[in-house]
Amino acid sequence: MKKATNKRDFKSLLEILFVSTRLGLTSFGGPIAHLGYFHEEYIRRRKWMDEKSYADLVALCQFLPGPASSQVGIGIGVMRAGLLGGIFAFIGFTLPSVIALILFALLIQGLNVGDASWIHGLKIVAVVIVAHAILGMAQKLTPDLPRKSIALFALVGTLLWQTAFIQIGVIILAGVAGYIIYKNQSDNDEVQLSFPISKKVGIICLSLFFGLLILLPILREITTLSWVAMFDSFYRSGSLVFGGGHVVLPLLQREFVPTGWLSKDSFLAGYGATQAVPGPLFTFAAYIGAVINGCKGGLIATVAIFLPAFLLILGTLPFWDKLRRNPKIKGALIGVNAAVVGILISAFYDPIWTSAILNPIDFAFSAVLFSMLTYWKLPPWVIVITGAIGGSLITLF
Repeated sequence: MKKATNKRDFKSLLEILFVSTRLGLTSFGGPIAHLGYFHEEYIRRRKWMDEKSYADLVALCQFLPGPASSQVGIGIGVMRAGLLGGIFAFIGFTLPSVIALILFALLIQGLNVGDASWIHGLKIVAVVIVAHAILGMAQKLTPDLPRKSIALFALVGTLLWQTAFIQIGVIILAGVAGYIIYKNQSDNDEVQLSFPISKKVGIICLSLFFGLLILLPILREITTLSWVAMFDSFYRSGSLVFGGGHVVLPLLQREFVPTGWLSKDSFLAGYGATQAVPGPLFTFAAYIGAVINGCKGGLIATVAIFLPAFLLILGTLPFWDKLRRNPKIKGALIGVNAAVVGILISAFYDPIWTSAILNPIDFAFSAVLFSMLTYWKLPPWVIVITGAIGGSLITLF
C-alpha cells in the first residue's frame, strides 16, 4: 500500500512538473496573463481546484508582496502534492525563463528584442488568454447585481488610480461590502482543500521571512562578501514589492544601476529580453545576477528574489482554508472574489489591451485567436505559436 502511495505521489509530482514547465515555456504577457493561463490549464482543463478556491487564492496572493502569479502557481502545486508539489510547480514555471535570461546575459546582451514583431503577436495572445479567463471567472463569481456592482467599483477604482495600495484598499472595501451583504448567506458548495503542511511549518516560514528581512542587511554591513550584498538586495526587492512583476523592474533599476553593479545599457538590454521570454517577470533578477557574476550570480539572484514569495505563501496557506470556511469570513470572500474580477478587467485594459491592440488588424487577429481558444477548443500552446507567427506576418500589411 505504501509503495502504491509513493508511486502515485511520484506520478503527481511528474505531472505537476510537466504541466508547469509547459506553462513556463508558453505563458507570455505578464502576471495577469499568467493567471489566465493558470485558470485555463489548472482549473478549466484539469480541475485541480474549484473556481471559488482559485479566486480566493488569487485574492490572497494579491495581498501578499512578491510575484502574485508565481505564488498562485506555488499554492496550486502545494495543494496538489504538498511541499514538493509547490517546489516542482515553481521550478517548471520559472526555470525556462531563468535559463533564457542567463543566456541573454552571457551571449546576446546587445540584441534588441523589444521591438521584434513576434513579440507583438505574443502580446495579442495575452489579450485573448486574459479575456477568456475573465469571462469564465465573471460567470462564476459575479452572478447577481451586488457582486456585479462590487466588480464595477473595483474596475473603476483600480483603473483610475493605478497603485498597489489602491488595489489592496479596493480588496479590503470589497471584503467589507461582501461581509455586510452576504454575512447570512450559506454556501453548501464550498470545497474543503487538502493542504498537507502544518500550521507549525507555516509559523516557521513566516518567522524566516521576517528574520531574513532583518538579518540580511546586518550581515551585509559586517561582511565584505559580494554575494551576501547581492542576496540582500534581491531578497529585499522580492519582499517589499506589491503589485506584481512590472513593479519590480524599476525597483531593481534603482537598486543596481546607480550603485554601479551594472550599466544602464546592460539593464535596458535585459529589460527587453525579459519582455521577450515567457514566465514570471521576477526572473529579470537572473539576468542581473548573471551580468554581475555569471551563472552562479544568476542562480543566487533567482533564489534570493523568489525566496520571500515561497516563505509567504507557505506561511499563510495553512491558515487560509480554515478562514475561508468560517461563516463570518465567507461573506467577505464573496465580495473579494467579485473585486478580483474587476481588478482583472482593469489590468486587461491597461497594460494588456493598450499595449497590444493598436489597429484594426490587431483586433481582427485577436478575434481569430479568441475563437480558436474558446470555440474550437485548441490548447493554449497552439494559440501562442499562432500568435507569434501571426505577429510576424501582420507587420507586412
